[in-house]
Amino acid sequence: MAETQTFDRAGIARAAAALARGGVVIVPTETVYGVACHPAFPEALERIRAMKHRDRDKPFQLLAADAAAVWADGAARSPEAERLAARWPGALTLVLPTARGRTEGYRVPDLPLLRALIAQCGGLLRCTSVNISGEPPARDAREAAAALGDAVDLVLDGGPARLGVASTVAALSPAGALTILRQGALRLQREDRED
Repeated sequence: MAETQTFDRAGIARAAAALARGGVVIVPTETVYGVACHPAFPEALERIRAMKHRDRDKPFQLLAADAAAVWADGAARSPEAERLAARWPGALTLVLPTARGRTEGYRVPDLPLLRALIAQCGGLLRCTSVNISGEPPARDAREAAAALGDAVDLVLDGGPARLGVASTVAALSPAGALTILRQGALRLQREDRED
């Protein structure tokens, strides 16, 4: 079982060091607990895929320190995207076209310590919910450790997730049409939809 560390300044320093070595860390968010790795280490992402028994066609979102990190990653910056990004930090995962010719799901979490950790790691972390695929996501460190604690390098304990519900996922097309892929913790209003 991985060591559990309190989610404080000392904890994020240890987590940042583990992630910089290609490690895999369980982190709290305001929605549900996530399992994260540095995007520079594809082998760490494969570890997460294996521990979750996740299908290869299911993508992993990018948690961002702020909206500037999203635009710096090559996400298509349009008036519609900026309008939706004004919901950050928060429980909205926004799927955007990128300069790499594919789409990415981005979220800026509403947890200052987590954003500080992401910033220490260069502004982005690959992340997905802590659970075996098809099972409910973990809402506290105990559930997270029970689900994946044997397969990760560190567990950060930030107490119960404030919302306890996964983020809302919405995709913005190159033409500006918005499609809600999953209604979650943030409720998008009718006027948010362009399609």
